[in-house]
Amino acid sequence: MFGADGITAPLRHATFCRIWLASLLSNLGAVIRSVGAAWAMTQMTSSADKIALVQTALMLPVMLISMPAGAVADMHDRRMVALVSLSIAFAGATVLTILACLGMVTPNLLLALCFVVGSGVALMDPAWQSSVSEQVPSEALPAAVTLNSISYNIARSVGPAIGGIVVATAGTVASFALNAILYLPLMLSLFLWKRTSAPSRLPPETLIRAIVTGVRYITNSPPIKIVLIRTLVTGVVGGAIIALMPLVARDLLHGSAQTYGVMLSAFGLGAVIGALNITEIRKRMNGEAAIRACAISMAGAIAAVALGGEPISTAVALFVAGSAWMISWALFNIGVQLSAPRWVAGRSLAAYQAAGSGGIAVGSWGWGYLTDTAGVQTALLVSAGLMLASPLIGLWLRMPRVGSRGEDGEALADPEVRLALTGRSGPLVVEIEYRVAQENARAFHALMQDVQLFRQRNGAYGWSIARDIADPELWTERFHCPTWLDYLRQRNRSTKSERALDRQAEAFHIGPEPVRLRRMLERPFGSVRWKDDPLDHGADEFLLGDWKRGGSH
Repeated sequence: MFGADGITAPLRHATFCRIWLASLLSNLGAVIRSVGAAWAMTQMTSSADKIALVQTALMLPVMLISMPAGAVADMHDRRMVALVSLSIAFAGATVLTILACLGMVTPNLLLALCFVVGSGVALMDPAWQSSVSEQVPSEALPAAVTLNSISYNIARSVGPAIGGIVVATAGTVASFALNAILYLPLMLSLFLWKRTSAPSRLPPETLIRAIVTGVRYITNSPPIKIVLIRTLVTGVVGGAIIALMPLVARDLLHGSAQTYGVMLSAFGLGAVIGALNITEIRKRMNGEAAIRACAISMAGAIAAVALGGEPISTAVALFVAGSAWMISWALFNIGVQLSAPRWVAGRSLAAYQAAGSGGIAVGSWGWGYLTDTAGVQTALLVSAGLMLASPLIGLWLRMPRVGSRGEDGEALADPEVRLALTGRSGPLVVEIEYRVAQENARAFHALMQDVQLFRQRNGAYGWSIARDIADPELWTERFHCPTWLDYLRQRNRSTKSERALDRQAEAFHIGPEPVRLRRMLERPFGSVRWKDDPLDHGADEFLLGDWKRGGSH
């Protein structure tokens, strides 16, 4: 567990270690603030849905702005994006502290300021998590991902107890102030990080185009889609135990803020123990079996919380729930990180966070509404029943096998052209002709379905594969790219494994001539300029580089 290849291996890298330790303090402050906000709401109102909405206010921004945040992280310097985002969260926490000190906080204002803080965190997370691969080598990435989860759950294990003591002795104002102060070490660590990255030869996409590209990548990546759906379901169903924990402490255990803190600590401690064993679990169980075991364990633990009524038995049940909860989220996170190449890592992680936090946010509202109608115990028992049934989803959406992260392919040289082009010239049509022996037709067609997915997720549209009815050995692959610049991006986004698929398709080709490739500029009627100079001069003019000409698709 703690060897050279164990969970602590990423901590040998100074940049990661420094940022990780600072993030631990930041997470500690966030948990303390959550305790203060939840308890402040219980003192201002007895409405269960208002209390549950505290969790919604903190999580909803992740669902709403994660994808734009991921696009920004992929387009710009991730270090600067994280710093700006932390500044927003710091400002929100500072304003909340000042207003609470002046006694001006109302339930709605508390929710609004929690939303502001949550927005800063939501904007930061994709940049922060996707930058982990720049701080550690690829073989240490799963351990680094797990350590980031452990960071939050160490904070969750000790933070609630600290938060309960702070709230009980110094009031909720102190918890909000600590939250603001503990953002500062992480801001300093990110400021000191000397990030080095090779600048892209191509100009960045616009924000809207980057979001569309990210969505297209995810929709054409079956492993990521499955993980996101399972994440959403787990968040909606299992979020009840988090959203209703203040009411468990107040109504089922008849306790105080300290009782609430102890219960959160039990949950967080279980999460830490679960995270420390994630490497061993991945060795012994496949992803589907591990998620199934976690769901069944969570169901039993939630039911025990609902029926327990005693602090000790409830704490034990929450320990089990926290362990299963943490293992599930770590497996989901690792699945996304290792399935997405670096160029779209921020957007893929943003989608994962949106699915998880959105599920918790929507679920929290639903569980709060059900609690107002039927009571805390009934709501928890319903959650336990749904969690017990959730592994049935695996019959249709089985968790994908995850290996090592796909390595980015080497940058390709620009193709040779004789027509003057700008970056916005387009649409571009690409046709690739293969000659395939008829006995290999079925295998070739099956392979091309995988080729279709990687072409589309990297930026192509209108993909098709056709077979000549007069010459059955002749197959034509055809796809479009919106502009010449989009085509250059599409060529350079493919990973080594995706380029291996290209080579497998070419291996089916027979005959003396190589695979024939055509790149054509589609000119709809009325778009041709009948002038000697066809260039569309403008600020975004793109000139071909001086690289050695290449012949990839």
